[in-house]
Amino acid sequence: MRGVIMRTAGDVRVEERDDPKIIEPTDAIVRLSATCICGSDLWPYRGVEPADHQVMGHEYVGIVEEIGSEVKNVKVGDFVVGSFVISDNTCEICQSGYQSKCVHGSFVSQTIGTQADKARIPYADGTLVPTPGQPDPELIPSLLAASDVLGTGWFAAVAAEAGPGKTVAVVGDGAVGLMAVLAAKQLGAERIIAMSRHPERQKLARFYGATDIVTERGEEGVAKIKKLTGGLGAHSVIEAVGTQEATMQAIGATRPGGHLGYVGVNYDVKIPGIDLFFAGIHVHGGPAPVRRFLPELIQLIWDRKIDPGRVFDLTLPLDQAPEGYRAMDERRATKVLLTL
Repeated sequence: MRGVIMRTAGDVRVEERDDPKIIEPTDAIVRLSATCICGSDLWPYRGVEPADHQVMGHEYVGIVEEIGSEVKNVKVGDFVVGSFVISDNTCEICQSGYQSKCVHGSFVSQTIGTQADKARIPYADGTLVPTPGQPDPELIPSLLAASDVLGTGWFAAVAAEAGPGKTVAVVGDGAVGLMAVLAAKQLGAERIIAMSRHPERQKLARFYGATDIVTERGEEGVAKIKKLTGGLGAHSVIEAVGTQEATMQAIGATRPGGHLGYVGVNYDVKIPGIDLFFAGIHVHGGPAPVRRFLPELIQLIWDRKIDPGRVFDLTLPLDQAPEGYRAMDERRATKVLLTL
């Protein structure tokens, strides 16, 4: 089969890989219908994370082709959406709603790589969620978004306690930030402030429910948020970038007693303890437990109540994955869908 390999930073290739096989009785083999490139894939592409012939990809949807003898919840022929983290969905941590920290958990990208024709999914019963039937083709991008960016944006909004009567500020206008806008709207937020400098992303943020756009960054961005909120800051702030500037901007934009949900992968971020102490805010985040939300998100998509698939603004065949990486690295694309 074909699979995307990152040989080293900036060197992405589509190569022949062995077809996956059932190893454990809890495994399933999925023939992928679509996959995509994530913003976090750019960390090794840019050399922030090491890459040495690394298999790539952790977002995926497709049809179950084979199952192990102990798989009970999915069957051959099911169309499934999978989380980007493997989980058994039965351990105490999973049952508390944090499947991304499952005692048997692992990141799909580290062990499997779903930018490929097929993938072996361990703990299939805990990781995969079947759709109500075979989806119409136009639903596949939205279902793919649920595998990571939609679920991550949703978790960020939940962690920030977005809800009725709340003002929500979203720091970051990438795919996760845009999905956080969608989530905040669905959770009933009264006002949603999207921080963005990019006209096309601003339009999409408006489509998903943003009521205000703030183009300023850093201290100027914080000042603008406070001006819009009577000097107090937002009730709920979502950090969806992971840089030092974005993190400090998010902390500064949160009102005392407010909630900050962070899902940006924050390499080298250093928060001055005194700043966090005197902020007086609630902080919660980390790798999103997408599996917790998948049944609800799949149903919302199936019923056509949300359209997260619009976050994909470039579609390429798998063989052109290197161009997809370049497009995202150069910010010519927000998120790239790869067809199979």
